[in-house]
Amino acid sequence: MMEPLAVHHLAVVVHDLERAEAFYGGLLGLPVVRRWTDEAGAPRSVWLGLGGGAFLAVERAGAEGPTRVDAAPGFHCVALAIGKDARERWRERLAAAGAHVERESAYTLYVRDPEGNLVGLSHYPA
Repeated sequence: MMEPLAVHHLAVVVHDLERAEAFYGGLLGLPVVRRWTDEAGAPRSVWLGLGGGAFLAVERAGAEGPTRVDAAPGFHCVALAIGKDARERWRERLAAAGAHVERESAYTLYVRDPEGNLVGLSHYPA
């Protein structure tokens, strides 16, 4: 038997690397693990820690292209763990930063990153 697979990293491609880092690193508080530059020395990617050794790779887009709509096939969202008792503090923090909670369930607040990608802050099953 093979051991169960764990998340190593997730990657999101963005047009504005600086704004994305401000959202994921600044607003959500994910720590910067590593920065990458391209051949010209310009910022290309920033890796942000997710805990347990996993990271979120925020990559600068190299081309224009369509964006995925929520109802289309593909990955739907990235959901990050929060404590149940922290839910209202997160709601207030997001609102203060102008990040509108788009919808919510009994366990998750859903917000969009600056590129329109869906991000959940979830306390399931707590």
